[in-house]
Amino acid sequence: MKNTAATDPRDQLVDHLPALRAFALSLTREGASADDLVQDTIVKAWTNMDKFQAGTNLRAWLFTILRNTFYSARRKTKREVSDSDGIHAARQATRPDHDGRLALKDFRVAFAQLPDEQREALILVGASGFSYEEAADMTGVAIGTVKSRANRGRRKLAELLHLEKGEEMDMTDQATLAVMASSHTIAR
Repeated sequence: MKNTAATDPRDQLVDHLPALRAFALSLTREGASADDLVQDTIVKAWTNMDKFQAGTNLRAWLFTILRNTFYSARRKTKREVSDSDGIHAARQATRPDHDGRLALKDFRVAFAQLPDEQREALILVGASGFSYEEAADMTGVAIGTVKSRANRGRRKLAELLHLEKGEEMDMTDQATLAVMASSHTIAR
């Protein structure tokens, strides 16, 4: 198609759509992606029509735009990480400090309401990382007693914090996470 000074190149865009789609399809090998690529090309051509030099080959100009758009998108995609489940993003995200402080404050209030022996068992076994056997030796009670106290303490904490069974508790403090870890799922 010959371009004359009297003809606006925008009027000729529709004439090039079948060739653009065929070229896009050869690059993308997928119909919907090819259609998107052609659409992006037409939008770019339309908005940059002032850069087109009258009397030159409009089809070649459009093919160049389409090709550059395809390879630019491809380079961008190579730098992106596929994360349809959001797993990677969840590992990268950090919770705001104030949420952790509020949850920690609630935890401390609830923890203070536990009987001394339950708090002691949770601190030794959960926060300090001692085994049940080591905690039993330190406190002079049977292993089963330490297990029972820790378990009752965790259940009571969950009750005081109004956690339903299986509900996640948003905490950032490692000691608090350790205390609650055996009976409730904790979100970090």
